Amino acid sequence: MKIDVVAQAIADFPGDAVVLSLYEDGRTLTAPAAAIDRRTGKLISKLVKDHEITGKLGETTVLHGCNGVKARKIIVVGTGERKDFGYETIRKAAAAAAKKARQINARNVGTIIPGLDQGDIDPARAVQSIVEGTCLALYRFSGYKKPEKTSEISSLSILVQGKANIGNLKRAAGLGKNLADAQNTARDLINEPSNRLTPERLYRRIESVIKDWGLVKVIKCRSLNRNAIRKSGMEAISTVAQGSAHEERFIILRYRTADKPLVGLIGKTVTFDSGGISIKSASGMAAMKGDMAGGAIAFAATLALARAGCRMNLITLIPAVENMPSGSAYRPGDIIRAMSGKTIEIITTDAEGRLTLADAITYAEKKGAESIIDIATLTGGCVVALGTQIAALMTNEQELVDKLINRSHYTGEKFWQLPLPEEYQKQLKSDVADLKNAGGRNASTITAGLFLKAFVNKAKWLHIDVAGKELTEIENNYTPVGATGFGVRSLYELLSDM
Repeated sequence: MKIDVVAQAIADFPGDAVVLSLYEDGRTLTAPAAAIDRRTGKLISKLVKDHEITGKLGETTVLHGCNGVKARKIIVVGTGERKDFGYETIRKAAAAAAKKARQINARNVGTIIPGLDQGDIDPARAVQSIVEGTCLALYRFSGYKKPEKTSEISSLSILVQGKANIGNLKRAAGLGKNLADAQNTARDLINEPSNRLTPERLYRRIESVIKDWGLVKVIKCRSLNRNAIRKSGMEAISTVAQGSAHEERFIILRYRTADKPLVGLIGKTVTFDSGGISIKSASGMAAMKGDMAGGAIAFAATLALARAGCRMNLITLIPAVENMPSGSAYRPGDIIRAMSGKTIEIITTDAEGRLTLADAITYAEKKGAESIIDIATLTGGCVVALGTQIAALMTNEQELVDKLINRSHYTGEKFWQLPLPEEYQKQLKSDVADLKNAGGRNASTITAGLFLKAFVNKAKWLHIDVAGKELTEIENNYTPVGATGFGVRSLYELLSDM
């Protein structure tokens, strides 16, 4: 889809459809809506008066053959109440309009920037949000099934008055496209069935995507195989993988464009999690293909940073394993030694992700990372505590949490900080090793965070638990059924700020 910012009046746009926004109060039309209303003989006002258009967020109404407007159709989309308006509102409204445009076979679409009458809305951020909402809403995973026959939107023109700031707005549109492309790449990986995305295949796929994005010279990619992982002392990673017929891969991405302190980004990447010997119940196990979402999100954020040309020094680590039960699988009661030298008593083989992250954290610090961010579908307790819309944050450096939460104002992704009280550390106390790999049901998300913290030496560290956010069974705004890609845009915001 071609995306551009064009200095043109909405009434003069000659495409298949133009998009107008309307607040839920509806009584006072925005300037663009009022202009179109006058040209169409007060048609919009009449429909509002008759309650056929309410302005509820995401509600769409299509008007046909309106005199005074060059476009064949007008899509009126609701943006909800003024008091709730923000960048996420713009994203959701753009998504609703895009899906309606596809439904009515509109190929060339123009849209105004909603909310410019709101004093705190930055036009560039608004343009970025329009593009994100549009591209994310139109995503389809169609590798194994042909999609329904509909015409795809071929061009989106964001219509503005005058050319004074158009260069900045064009750059914002490009950034929105970049971030949506990255998030959709993460969705593709998470949606991929596990038989098609083993650790080795994931590595090859990552290489291929970097090449397709034209970033081979910018992102250096390599991986350690089973022998190299074991020789390096990462026993925690190799232990999780030893029950699978598919060997593990420790994927390393380096992006360095500035002489700055090294930042480590780590994504939990269990390409399929059966639970191992501590096997999960059959109900919901198919969704465990999504247990590699952390790695997909970390990779996608790295792509977006590199394409945007952010000046930074980044190492992204993707410890890819498959957790399976077999005669060679690790067992409850086993004791292993992590790369850090700490010994771990295995209480359950279904607390495997933290083992892989422990070694990756140590590896990142050994390479000199002064800040480390890990993102993982780590605990079922996170879903119980925060549901499917809010991710958990834990840290040893409050500034990292504050920055991420501040930036989430722009991304619409929600986070909540959990404490890491030392009193809960006793739940990980082992009689035979330095610590257990699980602390029981009580405060399970927090004790998982405390487990990871035990492997952080000097680095500033932020842990993001996105369990329950990686897949959805219900289409919602700009998120189709399947993988969400939750976290990509927020990670980009945080890392580009760092």
